Amino acid sequence: MAKKFLDTTGMKCPLPILKLATMMPTMKTGDLLEITGDCETFDNDIKKWCAQMGIVLVLLTRKETGFKAEIQF
Repeated sequence: MAKKFLDTTGMKCPLPILKLATMMPTMKTGDLLEITGDCETFDNDIKKWCAQMGIVLVLLTRKETGFKAEIQF
C-alpha cells in the first residue's frame, strides 16, 4: 500500500476532479491518496466522485486554508 499526495490549491472546479481522475490509473488497490484544495465546491465534488467511482472516502476535513481528503482505492 502506497500513499500519494495531490495538491489542487488554487484550482477551480472542475480541475481538482480532473487531476484526481488522471491519477486514478497510477493507483493500486489499497493505495491512499491525500488530496488538498481550496475550491468552494471541493467537498461536494470529492464526495460525488468517490460515490460514482466506488472509491472509499476515508477522511474529509475543512481547514482554514481549504479542504483535505483521503481516499482509498
